[in-house]
Amino acid sequence: MDRNLKALEFDKIIENLAEYANSGQAKEIIRNLVPFLSEAELRKNMSDTTQARQMLDNIGAPPASAMENVEELLGKAVRYDLLSPEELEQVGMFLAAVKRMKEYLERGKEYRISLAYYEENLIPLEAIREELLRSVRYGKIDDQASAALRDMRRDIQRLEEKIKEKAESLLRSQKKYMSESFIVSRCGRVCLPVKKDYKSKVAGSVVDKSASGTTFFIEPAAVAKYREEKELLEIEEDNEVRRIIYLLMDQIAEEEEAFRQNIKMLVKLDYIFAKGKLSADMDGTEPGINTQGHLLLKGARHPLLKKESCVPLDFEMGNGKKGVIITGPNTGGKTVAIKTVGLFSVMAGCGLHLPCREADICMDNQVLCDIGDGQNIADNLSTFSSHISNVLQILRKVTKESLVIMDELGSGRIRRMS
Repeated sequence: MDRNLKALEFDKIIENLAEYANSGQAKEIIRNLVPFLSEAELRKNMSDTTQARQMLDNIGAPPASAMENVEELLGKAVRYDLLSPEELEQVGMFLAAVKRMKEYLERGKEYRISLAYYEENLIPLEAIREELLRSVRYGKIDDQASAALRDMRRDIQRLEEKIKEKAESLLRSQKKYMSESFIVSRCGRVCLPVKKDYKSKVAGSVVDKSASGTTFFIEPAAVAKYREEKELLEIEEDNEVRRIIYLLMDQIAEEEEAFRQNIKMLVKLDYIFAKGKLSADMDGTEPGINTQGHLLLKGARHPLLKKESCVPLDFEMGNGKKGVIITGPNTGGKTVAIKTVGLFSVMAGCGLHLPCREADICMDNQVLCDIGDGQNIADNLSTFSSHISNVLQILRKVTKESLVIMDELGSGRIRRMS
């Protein structure tokens, strides 16, 4: 971030604002936010912030957008890279978020809030959403995804029950050969725990044996027949699951453009509503914007200070007054006052509301600062040299449309000479 903006602690405002966004994309937009240089662009962004605040005040907070990894998953579907059921479920959750946001914005139309008409740019893709909802549940392809899949899974379940019943029947009928009174699972197979001396008495395959070697775990031949049948069905089931996934991916890929438009709109709305939430949190007001060099603040509170402990600031500059000098005793609030003026100019220039009763802010092409912190520097001459270096940089950059803020310009040198 630009050094001048950091000097005004705008980076802290940005981090506060980013916390109100849900998506990583919106947070990235916020972290790259700088004052607009186009008046039309600034007014549009300020209007969005005001309308988001109106929506929040009248309807409440918008639904959270489930957007993480959706762009990546869309790319995989388009490339025909196999998506997992969990990933398909994420796509379904994204479309559910689109539906909820459309419904939320629809409610805003009742209050004639222009921002609500972004709803028309969200494409619900109801057919895909319903197909995903029907086909994928709890991170698995659901039985209802196809009749064939449902029948296969019923047959598999039936065979599992037969395997268990057959093994338990053999366990009871050949009880004298067993070392335990229950069937066991070894290497994915249902086995009988047969005493070493009787392993030849039980028809089947030895799958494993106990650590002591006294018990052999045998899969009975009658059980193996059902298992082999079950394994063939499981292969068919896996093929059917893949077929269903690829069909769902085809539907998603065919609507790539609509998905990308929805992603773009939800990110934009996430960013806009983050600005509205910040305004609500700090009890902000929409500032007026002018290009005549006029700056007015009434009841301004520094946004990083607690409201109850902050002394409100009234400030005016312009209308023939090109500069203001603030004097007063140490700890009198001079630095806080000038930082408030500079920070408000930057925040307004980014389309953000301001914590004050009233504000009229002039668009600046840049805000240039020399705000010293000499109290933390032992060598006062170094402080003075730093001031001079900053002033020289300001003089190289300044234009008639710049706002320049200087704090204790000669402080270090004056103390050394006294």
